[in-house]
Amino acid sequence: MLEIKDLHVKFHNRDREAVSGVSLTIHDGEILGLVGESGSGKSVTAMSVAGLLPRKQCAFSGQILLDGAELLHIQRKELRKLQGKAIGVVFQEPQSCMDPLMKIGPQVEEVLRIHTDLPRPERKKLALEAMAAVELADPDAVYEKYPHELSGGMLQRAMIASAIVIRPRLLLLDEPTTALDVTIQAQILELLKKLNRESGISMLFISHNLNVVRKLCGRVAVMQRGVLVEEGDVETVFHHPQHPYTQRLVAAIPRRVRKEGPYDT
Repeated sequence: MLEIKDLHVKFHNRDREAVSGVSLTIHDGEILGLVGESGSGKSVTAMSVAGLLPRKQCAFSGQILLDGAELLHIQRKELRKLQGKAIGVVFQEPQSCMDPLMKIGPQVEEVLRIHTDLPRPERKKLALEAMAAVELADPDAVYEKYPHELSGGMLQRAMIASAIVIRPRLLLLDEPTTALDVTIQAQILELLKKLNRESGISMLFISHNLNVVRKLCGRVAVMQRGVLVEEGDVETVFHHPQHPYTQRLVAAIPRRVRKEGPYDT
């Protein structure tokens, strides 16, 4: 489905590579977690897949194949045909990604306007269906609201709706739950699992939190300083981490400790 082969990315204003020889595969219907601290190169990897890499600001090499089609070196005109249509992207902070002067509904259906010839009523129908699919209460009312009228969790659901409305093959999620409280975070993770289960959409889920990845993903890859240091089944990596960096990530996960009360013996 998606193959990343020996990806190298080096920004002109940096001394070292942001991504150094990363190779990854995402299979049809799979949710792959990509974990690492800030600056590890995980977001740059996702930007490369999404075609959002600022090409004039960096040197890059390798291959990124989506169903056999090369993405990394493709012409921008051809790349734009795939962005949004074959690959959807959900960012960390929807408040900074959504137009504050544009109603939610038209933003959800924007990708349909760009990539299809559907009439406006049909676009609205599909947008409302996508908003219902991400469990936004009263999609008709939300369609007419502006971003500032929604909570953070509702905004994130709206952004996911805009990413899936055209039914892409691959969904890239760059720390989509980091800015949300624990309760809403859990709801978004359950929503993503439901979308994957019902639609078969493949996902690359980026996070610095291995515990969050464990709840969602079947397989995980760990990055440190631009290098892929460990990859495997998420439960195996969680319980038997091999690389020292992965071991530190696992050790940093908060553990629930039962405090002894005054009547415990």
